[in-house]
Amino acid sequence: MSEASPETAYEGPLPAVTNLNAPHWEALREHRLVAPHCDTCGRAWLPPGPWCPSCWSRAFRWAELSGRGTVTSLVRFHQQYYRSGPFQVPYAVAEVTLEEGPRLYGQLVQAEPEVGLAVEVCYDDVSEDLTLARFRPRGWEDSR
Repeated sequence: MSEASPETAYEGPLPAVTNLNAPHWEALREHRLVAPHCDTCGRAWLPPGPWCPSCWSRAFRWAELSGRGTVTSLVRFHQQYYRSGPFQVPYAVAEVTLEEGPRLYGQLVQAEPEVGLAVEVCYDDVSEDLTLARFRPRGWEDSR
């Protein structure tokens, strides 16, 4: 990923895109959530890796995920860690267990943080080259 352009105002951390995780970041730019899916045992996993963490098979394909899940853990930050950072404090980062099994971390938006909250992925186009997955309460309607 390239540096964020001055117009975007995104000054947060940028992902290290590799040949292993590039399909994940490309799909996010298209507002899709994908993960490697094992052709041998059927498990989906994140973060992407070269083999299935359950059966060690290297036979996998990228499969689209529903983006629906449940908050299983969270932390609320009350301090700004990046100068002119991407988050307004306080903000919550949640571990979400997706319906398909993988766990994904992301900022929780539009909700009071709570373990057990049913959430869905939403997409934040922070620059021309970068879209981040965030989570909001399931069924939340964008009123903009």
